Amino acid sequence: MDAAQHDRVDLSKGQKAGGNREPMVVVKDVNKHFGDLHVLRDINLTVGRGEVVVVLGPSGSGKSTLCRAINRLETIEGGTITIDGKVLPEEGKGLAQLRADVGMVFQSFNLFAHKTIRDNVTLGPIKVRKTSKSDAKKQAEALLKRVGIEAQADKFPAQLSGGQQQRVAIARSLAMGPKVMLFDEPTSALDPEMVGEVLDVMVALAKEGMTMIVVTHEMGFARKAADRVVFMADGQIVEVATPEEFFTSPKSNRAKDFLGKILTH
Repeated sequence: MDAAQHDRVDLSKGQKAGGNREPMVVVKDVNKHFGDLHVLRDINLTVGRGEVVVVLGPSGSGKSTLCRAINRLETIEGGTITIDGKVLPEEGKGLAQLRADVGMVFQSFNLFAHKTIRDNVTLGPIKVRKTSKSDAKKQAEALLKRVGIEAQADKFPAQLSGGQQQRVAIARSLAMGPKVMLFDEPTSALDPEMVGEVLDVMVALAKEGMTMIVVTHEMGFARKAADRVVFMADGQIVEVATPEEFFTSPKSNRAKDFLGKILTH
């Protein structure tokens, strides 16, 4: 028995969606290898509608791979992933449609450098959702206001700070009307003074009831906004708990060790 298996705590409660919420994302028996490396091992997790789940763990634990698998940016070798009752197809139009329901915000902002901020936000709704240009423009302006950068609409990404660009990336995802938002370490490429402005937008989204899965190292955000914390190590979910339980009395040795290293600095 390896250390992670020995350290596994009872996950039967934690894997169910928090409270009595209707399931939005269901990950069942998911496995993934990169060559000989088993990066996702029998992952089971249900995220309820309107729930905010924060995924924590050391580097190389499989957090980002899980996030990318939920959007099919990474293929999986076994198991199923369901979004709002529909199994994620492997390819084709069905996948493109389902992907439109799953917003994704990465470390890097991935904005189109040659397009204005407004055009970055309107492009998806016009091309994928077939929204009219005038409606897409109105929606973009409302979303840019919501994330606090309406004054930057006519600028290009290079003219904005990193924090502003990441807020554009969030607005661009929201423009598609997603059912769930995935955040893969959205603040890790930012200067420290810009982290707060992005986290504030994410906290507001959480309060508005957006279903969110957030991979982050920001413990303050996890404490403030998460309904549940999922702790991963060695490609496995080791522990699932409320933020209060996780930060005050982690059950697994791996989580205790992780928190000990992070919270003492």
